[in-house]
Amino acid sequence: MRSASGNGFDSSDSFAVSGAAEGTARLHDIPPSITPSHGDDSHLLSRIASPADVKALAPNELAELCREIRATLLAYGHQHGGHIGSNLGMVEATVALHRVFDSPRDRIVFDVSHQSYVHKMLTGRAAAYLDPDRFSEVTGFTNPGESKHDQFVLGHTGTSISLACGLAKTRDMEGPNNSIGNVIAVIGDGSLSSGVAFEGLNNAAEQGGNLIIVFNDNEMSIAGDFGGMYGPLARLRASGGTAQPNLFNAFGLDYRYVEAGNDVSALVAAFEEVRDIDHPVVVHIHTLKGAGYDGEETHADRQTASASPVSFDSPTGVHPTDNVNHSEPWHSDHCNLSDHEPHEGQCEASHWQNPDAAIGKPDDPRKHYGKMAMAALEPRFAAEPGLVVISPATPGSNGITHEFRERAGAHYVDTGITESHAVAYAAGIARAGGTPVVATTASFFQRAYDQFFQEMSLNRSRVTVLDFLGGLSGSDNTHSGAYDVTMFSNIPGVTMLVPTSARDYLADLAWATAPAGSADAPAGPAVIRVPGEAILAAERDATLLPVTGGQIADRPQSASLPASASSASGGISAATVHGTVSVTAQHAGARHMLDWRVNQTGSQVAIIGLGNAYPLAEQTAAALSDDYGITATVIDPRQCTSLDSDVLESLRDGHQQVITLEDGQLEGGWGEKVTAYYANHHVSDGSRNPRVLNFGAAKEFTDRVSLGELNERYGLTVEQVTEAITRCF
Repeated sequence: MRSASGNGFDSSDSFAVSGAAEGTARLHDIPPSITPSHGDDSHLLSRIASPADVKALAPNELAELCREIRATLLAYGHQHGGHIGSNLGMVEATVALHRVFDSPRDRIVFDVSHQSYVHKMLTGRAAAYLDPDRFSEVTGFTNPGESKHDQFVLGHTGTSISLACGLAKTRDMEGPNNSIGNVIAVIGDGSLSSGVAFEGLNNAAEQGGNLIIVFNDNEMSIAGDFGGMYGPLARLRASGGTAQPNLFNAFGLDYRYVEAGNDVSALVAAFEEVRDIDHPVVVHIHTLKGAGYDGEETHADRQTASASPVSFDSPTGVHPTDNVNHSEPWHSDHCNLSDHEPHEGQCEASHWQNPDAAIGKPDDPRKHYGKMAMAALEPRFAAEPGLVVISPATPGSNGITHEFRERAGAHYVDTGITESHAVAYAAGIARAGGTPVVATTASFFQRAYDQFFQEMSLNRSRVTVLDFLGGLSGSDNTHSGAYDVTMFSNIPGVTMLVPTSARDYLADLAWATAPAGSADAPAGPAVIRVPGEAILAAERDATLLPVTGGQIADRPQSASLPASASSASGGISAATVHGTVSVTAQHAGARHMLDWRVNQTGSQVAIIGLGNAYPLAEQTAAALSDDYGITATVIDPRQCTSLDSDVLESLRDGHQQVITLEDGQLEGGWGEKVTAYYANHHVSDGSRNPRVLNFGAAKEFTDRVSLGELNERYGLTVEQVTEAITRCF
């Protein structure tokens, strides 16, 4: 699920690559003998149009169906990419679920719903995995808009039990006339570590009635299992489900254990035993994540022309593996990132698989800037014992590599899929005088909104948040980061920094994590929006910044402003701000971090580009100069917490228009604050009240719409912004 977000998107499951890959990478050769053809009815999978077709198969055909599904997943992963490993482990369980239960009357809720690929294949959507021309027809998560067999749009974790409790409650209240039969929650692949899952277990035991919780225990989360519950779970596996303490029994729940979680016959028998049960029960199935990967060629083999396909001699494509029960600290093998060389068992790389066409391509922004941040923090560990990096799962997707984690030791903590806990935990570290850095994806941080307000902000906790995948992206509707600015920048006491270069990004990180008591340390929490695609592209190609060429001053160029509006130190004059500076800016160092940077001084038009929209500001300014002879003022605000009133006041002279550009939700966002500033500070001389035009995203969910298309939709292109500016003259 996690994800993400394109290559490494535990966030979107929508990444597709067109064109030739770099270097010698090529599509993987899946053995023709096991590759189903979407046009060949001799293959079972191509004949499955609904769960009724699964029920109609002869018992001895189920293993063959599993084999074909596994081969389809392997081929799909090489061509399209996605959460292949978790689905490979769930093949038999999903076939068994649809063999025994009657979807959609029996409601199956998948969590994490990135485990639902096989479910989609068996509910009329197999062609979307068999036919490359139809890969884009389905999301990587359950979605009722696709099928009546999907109960919810789910792209995060831990909620399936709570949702199932709600379905079961209505069924039981309405009685026999209700259309709902069995209610099944499918949880696992690390999602049981989510706090809301335990809230659901607690409610399920109290509520009673028919509720079946299938716990997919593949001994992995994203980068390994972390937490006190995993020891008892391991002992349950080792004892065949008899060991105590049994955390499910402790909640008052019935419990069954199935060791052979990749044996479809054993699973059919287990599910038949609990079908129509009159009380909540947990069916704990032990599966192998990535089951089937070991029969493939290695990444190195794929890079040579002499590579030959490896045949599968297992009836279902599942092979014995010793890639389990590692003794090294991360409980998973030494795969460095989450999208290279996946294989069976405890393999972090099997969380997300990039398509072969992406092999050899440079890091995406998340990995690029994530590695950069970790490289900046690591040398400080020896001298700063309280400096701790916290990742609520998904470390590899954000450039927190396996090697870094090994070297960091106790300076790195993976809390599991627990964003709320991670932020509260960080606030505790900060209260004790430590320096916590919490890093994950923007959309995942929505889970911790209460902790941002209470434990972090209200308590003025010195927490640094690295906000990955913020802003517009081509991700699915559950992983969009377009709402991060509206969320973080409107929390009292939080400073949100929006750097537009690697240099500013590292400077912001150094400032936010300055040891308590140091001269320039902020007085409260800081959120750093990790730069995205537009910034990284401009750093790799300076022509995308036609005004500055990427060469900007170290400090805000306040000398370009009227002398009356600039302080002697080159920052905001506290006497003229009138309360617009964040509470974290109580001394000169902090104020300096919040100064806006004027990168070009002009007239008539001022263009202020926030974060990822900043390159568009320079490109628009260049177009105005080339096509209309207008030299626009170009401003990088560097943060979205407060307004630089000195700069805004200086624009009254000689500027008829002020343009704000942001790659996030416009309503309730940053640009509207600039509009409100001029509206609330109207002056009697009408010529000194510039007109403000705001450009940003609509308040909507978008699903796997390319970034280019979104920019067109929201008017965030040079042509559209230029046309709007010149139309007003």
